[in-house]
Amino acid sequence: MKILITELIWKEGIEELINNGFQVDYDENLWSNREELLRKINNYDGLIVRNQTIVDQELMAAGLQLKVIGRLGVGLDNIDTKSAKKMGIPVVYAKNANATSVAEYVMMAMLSVSRPLHLADYDVRKGNWDRKTYTGMELAGKTLGLIGLGEISHRVAKRAKSFGMKVIGYDPFIADYDHIVSETGVQIKELTDLLAECDFISLHVPLTASTKYLISETELQSMKVSSYIINTSRGGIINELDLEAALTNGSIAGAFLDVLEEEPIHQSNKLLTCSNAVITPHIAGLTEESQIRTSLLVAKEVAKVMKNQPSLCVI
Repeated sequence: MKILITELIWKEGIEELINNGFQVDYDENLWSNREELLRKINNYDGLIVRNQTIVDQELMAAGLQLKVIGRLGVGLDNIDTKSAKKMGIPVVYAKNANATSVAEYVMMAMLSVSRPLHLADYDVRKGNWDRKTYTGMELAGKTLGLIGLGEISHRVAKRAKSFGMKVIGYDPFIADYDHIVSETGVQIKELTDLLAECDFISLHVPLTASTKYLISETELQSMKVSSYIINTSRGGIINELDLEAALTNGSIAGAFLDVLEEEPIHQSNKLLTCSNAVITPHIAGLTEESQIRTSLLVAKEVAKVMKNQPSLCVI
């Protein structure tokens, strides 16, 4: 059986598939050539993608032999999961494989605010010795708000609490005795209360109709002027026009954005003019360790489905 991979995968994943007896065709740029992908897909039993390949009803219908779709990550907004279910094509994802990497990114964002060592180093190399400007602040005693309380938030909360931070959260699907509340110690709050109380807010929700522009002008105006917002979830959770206005007029202190509505970012995006916005190219979940885990996990779970074995990573 043949498997087509249309985006970046680490070699360990390819080796795992080959060792399981599959023929693998790998073209990490095929996602950008829709016509070619539609022409080729009928020759394959499995398809493995990241977040740029649009796996819609048209593509799945063209893949008459498709038995499984593998997603090298956890976000599913590029895959028409409803159509996949109707067509009987299981979708496998990299369950929790990059959660630690994302959690560490969030911690790094907060630490870079509290102790901007890179800026102090740059200033020293210019011939200065400005101890006052680079007197930092402690994370201990600060309040972190987590919007969405899944696995990544659980790992962020554990790390933040070890720094002495107070951690509160909002998630309408979490009950009082769920693990992140009763064991990790995250205090549940209403969204309006969380926004007003926090020094840092980190977003960990999928992009759905109900979370589109979850953070817009009203929410940004509710935040403390000294607060920072961190988005490692999906572009579209934050209204970027409203965020640019809030950053420009000083309604909030800053933002860390790893995801955007349009990726790669267009050079006309006004967020690029905001000195208090740190923008990274969708790398929160990208570490060598996480990508080996992701590639191996998806390869193993795709192989299970292809062999009619049960998988714990089917959505």
